[in-house]
Amino acid sequence: MSCPLAELGFLPILDAEGLIPDTFEGKVGVYAIFDQAKVLQYVGYSRDVALSLTQHLVRQPQSCYWFKVQTIDRPSRTALEATRDAWIAENGSTPAGNAAEADLWNQPIDARSRMSEAEKSAYDSSDEPGKIKALKQVSRRVEAEVMQELDKRGVKLPIRFDPKAKEAGLLNLK
Repeated sequence: MSCPLAELGFLPILDAEGLIPDTFEGKVGVYAIFDQAKVLQYVGYSRDVALSLTQHLVRQPQSCYWFKVQTIDRPSRTALEATRDAWIAENGSTPAGNAAEADLWNQPIDARSRMSEAEKSAYDSSDEPGKIKALKQVSRRVEAEVMQELDKRGVKLPIRFDPKAKEAGLLNLK
């Protein structure tokens, strides 16, 4: 049986050491992510809540400050989805992360969307190996920006992106 979102306590996404609490590693559950002002940004469910929180923090660092979670011992997709849907309904409106901004929360960071005009021009005028090289360069630049943003937040988690995904211009946690 799901617990109403309002009855759950807020937990900081990052502890004093800049890490995500390992209490939820490998735990199945439903979680809600809030911004600094404790406004609901996203509700999801996962087979590994800690891993999902890490992915969301990397993808949306300025929207991930607090979370609420309900772990489930005998998970079923139906139960997880029902709890997620109940929490969204309880909120009174669908959070941006579950609506218009869903891809920003759920998909790898697309470095291609952050290409400068010069990078687009170099990419467009390249052959296939040149395109891969250009995408890797853009991915590395965007990765540096993401890491700088995470550093500003005090994140001390080991973050590693999949090198193969960079060839496609995507930053996905490995």
